[in-house]
Amino acid sequence: MLDKRDQSFHLMRSGLLLTFFVYKVQKMSQEVIVAKIQELAQPILDEQGLELVDLEYCPEGAGWLLRLFIDKSGGINLDDCAAFSRELSAILDIEEVIRVVYRLEVSSPGIDRPLKKDADFERFKGNIVRAKTLEAMDPDGRGYKRKIFIGELLGLEQGIVTIEQQDNPGGPVALQRDELEAINLEPQF
Repeated sequence: MLDKRDQSFHLMRSGLLLTFFVYKVQKMSQEVIVAKIQELAQPILDEQGLELVDLEYCPEGAGWLLRLFIDKSGGINLDDCAAFSRELSAILDIEEVIRVVYRLEVSSPGIDRPLKKDADFERFKGNIVRAKTLEAMDPDGRGYKRKIFIGELLGLEQGIVTIEQQDNPGGPVALQRDELEAINLEPQF
């Protein structure tokens, strides 16, 4: 027979295990849902001459948010977003991929577009970018650590992003791609 202290410990352990299990199942199903959405969106993107820049599917408030960032050569406009949204929404409703309340948002990646794919690094070579590292570092030996590096994108080779810094004293900096929290185009006005 378990005393009260042993029973409460057992329940606490069971609750933690259950919470962990539910989290793992939600995380796995979230990844499956994202993959299925990408699969369903691709023919629409191809038909409309669009590119999927990024996709976010995350809890928000009492429901979920499905946000897709799309682009095309020369940029997109509101009509492009609306047409893609209508097509994707109809397909998602028919396929019943998402079985919870969610809000669909489709938008441009903006002028500070994130670089996600290898092709992005080639396409935007020569543009000014802002790279933010996960940890503060001093890759160019200036004597102080920082997380933000701004300069001309020279390229991506074997997982290393090279940027020609525009500040004083300038110079190239090589950053491991997997050590970057984000890298975006830096708007120039």
